[in-house]
Amino acid sequence: MTAATLVVAVSRPWFWPVSWVPAYLGTVLADRRWIPVDQPRALVALLVLGPLVWGAVLAQNDLHDLPSDRANPRKATAPLVTGAIDHATLRRWYRWIALACVAAALFVGPLFVLGVAGVLALGWAYSAPPLRLKTRPGWDVAVNALVVGAVSPAAGWSITRDPWDFPWQFGLIGVLFAAALYVPTTVTDLRADRSAGDRTFAVRFGPRTAYAAGVALWSAALAVSLACAATGVIVPRSTLTPQLVTIPILLTAYAILTRRPTIPRLAILSLFFALPTAGFALAVVG
Repeated sequence: MTAATLVVAVSRPWFWPVSWVPAYLGTVLADRRWIPVDQPRALVALLVLGPLVWGAVLAQNDLHDLPSDRANPRKATAPLVTGAIDHATLRRWYRWIALACVAAALFVGPLFVLGVAGVLALGWAYSAPPLRLKTRPGWDVAVNALVVGAVSPAAGWSITRDPWDFPWQFGLIGVLFAAALYVPTTVTDLRADRSAGDRTFAVRFGPRTAYAAGVALWSAALAVSLACAATGVIVPRSTLTPQLVTIPILLTAYAILTRRPTIPRLAILSLFFALPTAGFALAVVG
């Protein structure tokens, strides 16, 4: 494999949409249109929030997660696990990717740079000692939920609008949904994390508590979204009736698919989540 191919493998392209989708929703909310007003800056932001940020964050993660990754079947093809690269090479790549991330963010704007630097700092705190928040139950969920649910849409919003005008209600909904989607992933990695001594949320509290917490977070996200639609705050009133119809479906889908979570089941759950996401975007633009 070439060096470029290995760099892409480290950045896991299937993770890029995890930040792209909420960032795009933030852009749609800011501009009230499908195509961003400032397209050059939006394209650079797409590059930063996709391959560059994920490349840096996941390289940092791989450097410190090797013991659990070796015991995790879904990490069997990771370049560091297979021996395709060594620690020194990955550290060097991390530095270059992080530098490229900040440099590209400068084109979008100084406040965007601060946001990117904050995400890189959280990525370090999540994976690296001495903080290693991944092994601090609750913090592991909070870091991922904050970055995906609040920082990503705020980044999309800030391409054309002042970040301090970003609606906190939208960030709250995003954080709740992101947390609900992240908690089951700690269950899928439970065996590998336990064998490596990593005290994640599922390792500390067990699958049953993780399941209950996920259902509670998912329900809270739906409730806040419904309340916003009823009052016309952020979520258009036109989505109220569709939400009343889809909420039971979304609750049932979450309850079934996360009972014994697997990556394919979580992928199916993401498809269900795409329905209200698309509906929100259509209502905002419309």
